Amino acid sequence: MSGHSKWATIKHKKGAADAKRGKVFTKLIKELTVAARMGGGDINGNPRLRRAVGDAKAQQMPKDTIANAIKRGTGELEGVNYEELTYEGTGPGGTLFVVDGMTDNRNRTVAELRKIFERNNGALGQSGTAGWAFDKKGLLTLPADVSEDQLMEVAVGAGADDYARLDEAWQVTTSVDALDAVAKAVEAAGLTVKSQSLELVPKIKKPVTGRDAELCLQLAEMLDDHDDVQAVYADFDVADDELARIAGG
Repeated sequence: MSGHSKWATIKHKKGAADAKRGKVFTKLIKELTVAARMGGGDINGNPRLRRAVGDAKAQQMPKDTIANAIKRGTGELEGVNYEELTYEGTGPGGTLFVVDGMTDNRNRTVAELRKIFERNNGALGQSGTAGWAFDKKGLLTLPADVSEDQLMEVAVGAGADDYARLDEAWQVTTSVDALDAVAKAVEAAGLTVKSQSLELVPKIKKPVTGRDAELCLQLAEMLDDHDDVQAVYADFDVADDELARIAGG
């Protein structure tokens, strides 16, 4: 999903953190299926599948559900054939959005996403509209009780680029190629990896306020809630006092 983006915290601040378990499971099952189809069903030889299984377990997905999704990907069971697509667009205040999706009907998906953008003062664009504003990075989330010395010794020692405190957790940043190696080193040291993913990180964040902030948050949430959307990345930044104002409204 959208993972570490600051806008995702607004749901918690508004007290609307109900786990949309069915929707989350749907997205995870799609990722498990596609990851197995692209790289095989062995998690030891398929880093993408290994990450997907880790995410599914973190959401307490039943083992049988995980196994069946993988089998549909490898062809052992019949299933829907999803196509991976990336959409790019603009949001309020000149903000930029990249949306990763999986769909069995690209015409339906693009029409529905276009409407979501337009309803929030945005526009769905062509390839190249927004992707240039982001770098692809590996991201690991570790519990807050991990010490900074452990991060330096284990994560950075295994090739991580950086780490930072994010709410009540640590976020470790790596290059794309180093993500799996860093995750394995962290786990081998007895530390818990809460999540690991490849994500797009904005090169420069755009501060937004007022109505633009409200619409950016709404656009991001509506996109993320769409059944065919796997992840949403945006370059806007909303200050904590603005988040509090919007949550209070």
